Amino acid sequence: MTDRVAVLSDIHGVLPALEAVLAEPDVRTADRIVLTGDLAAGPLPVETLDLLDSLGDRALWISGNADRELIQGTPSGFPISDWAAGQLRPEQADRLAALPATAELDIDGLGRVLFCHATPRDDEEIVLVDSRADRWAEVLSTVDRGIGTVVCGHTHMPYARLVHGRLVVNPGSVGMPYGRPGAHWALLGPGVELRRTAYDYAAACTRIASTSGFPDAADWADLYIHARASAEDAIASFGPGDGRDAPGSAG
Repeated sequence: MTDRVAVLSDIHGVLPALEAVLAEPDVRTADRIVLTGDLAAGPLPVETLDLLDSLGDRALWISGNADRELIQGTPSGFPISDWAAGQLRPEQADRLAALPATAELDIDGLGRVLFCHATPRDDEEIVLVDSRADRWAEVLSTVDRGIGTVVCGHTHMPYARLVHGRLVVNPGSVGMPYGRPGAHWALLGPGVELRRTAYDYAAACTRIASTSGFPDAADWADLYIHARASAEDAIASFGPGDGRDAPGSAG
């Protein structure tokens, strides 16, 4: 049984945001730190993975779609991801290639908790806080009945929702938040707390612009660190991916 677990998702190579979260007292003292994918596809991939590696066995790593794409050797369609793929050291690429798609912990107050990136069955599947009930039933159909909580990332927006008798938690994104700036994460055990760590966004943008080799690092950092895209923009963009507009779909 694990007492306290910090969940960090979608860091996307934003080292200043990761450093701010790891400095949080509740993260420093957590029994485990679970990393739910999309760790390095961003402006400082090598440095981010080195810092995560320094956490040792306390960290439980899970693969995300962007991690998988970094090591596929084919264009992803995202310039920063394609650039980041070429920066990784061989042992870093090997570690990403070996990451599991899901993991499970027994957490005080929550029981068996399943961690994944997007959904338990697919690392790119879209579900949102307002996704219809039958969509949730579909994406959770493979989950063992004994699991009462599912933690996912991928859409970069924090929420907690009770659906079909299970609690679903998304900690939001450490490095690429939508809606409001800050490094978003979650603390589990015995309950669920959605957290946001503020840090010096202007200084982070300056640091990334001056130290990242990605050609558009300054503009990228300004867009994502300052959370220029609203949560409403993100839901409008992601929403069609959960099938909500399909004929016959219902809430």
